[in-house]
Amino acid sequence: MSRNLISKYIWIIDTLTKNRRLTKHDLNKLWMKSEISGGEPLPDRTFFHYRRSIEEIFQIEIKCDSSGQYYIDAPQSVRSHALTNWLLDSMAVSSAINENQTGYDRIEIEDVPSAREFLPLVLEAIRDSVKLCFTYASFTRSRAESKILFQPFFLKRYKQRWYMIGFQEKRKSIRTYALDRIKEMQLVQEKFEKPGSVTLENLFGNILGVTTSEAEIKTVTLQATPTQAKYFRALPLHPSQEEYVHDDFSVFTYKLKLNYELAHEILGFGDAVKVLGPPELKAMVVTQLRDTLAQYEK
Repeated sequence: MSRNLISKYIWIIDTLTKNRRLTKHDLNKLWMKSEISGGEPLPDRTFFHYRRSIEEIFQIEIKCDSSGQYYIDAPQSVRSHALTNWLLDSMAVSSAINENQTGYDRIEIEDVPSAREFLPLVLEAIRDSVKLCFTYASFTRSRAESKILFQPFFLKRYKQRWYMIGFQEKRKSIRTYALDRIKEMQLVQEKFEKPGSVTLENLFGNILGVTTSEAEIKTVTLQATPTQAKYFRALPLHPSQEEYVHDDFSVFTYKLKLNYELAHEILGFGDAVKVLGPPELKAMVVTQLRDTLAQYEK
């Protein structure tokens, strides 16, 4: 698929998102004013095909109301919305860089380990519901574990790393594996069926990070400085975030299970964030702070 075609899809999505609803006539007027049109109008038949392609590639449906105005039907969930935005952003950035031919020495991005090597194979296994066999070198083990037979259910990206989540047959439990710790991987032509009760929402709906947990959901309460509160508003820590504004600070609440990633994330904010509750989380953070300080007192 040509970069120019992808750029046209992205232009249509962005234009309808910004303007909410447009008739075909108004959309075509904006199209003609843009450089992407090349001075040519957008025929009805071409627009029809573009709509179908946008739905297939981005899972975005462009609908038409009774008054003849076109609009984008909102994604059905927070997760699908996030994935759609990520796909759009990735393609838009790639297209912009290639079309403008900006030197690569002028742009710097964070690396995503092992995405090119193993991500396509994992996606294929998820699509076809076939098992994987791989060798895994965990940070917590001295030797790599080989011949792990795995049923991949989901993929998750967190902190610039890709993880696959599924059923590990030897341990008979749901496990999470980082793709950058995999040393070799093969498809096993043996089908599996994912249980309908196992969903990303059930596993990670109340989790920050990639560590699944059967723990009780807690109300996490954080006090943030006015400056940090602006960052939380722009990029919420979790979809359950609620804010209560005070004169000199804001209080944010979340519905979360307590885990290492949550405590680690809070520690990264330094003195801009204070844990108000629950007591268990406060104790986790205080213990980490004391252990860290002890490293400098020796």
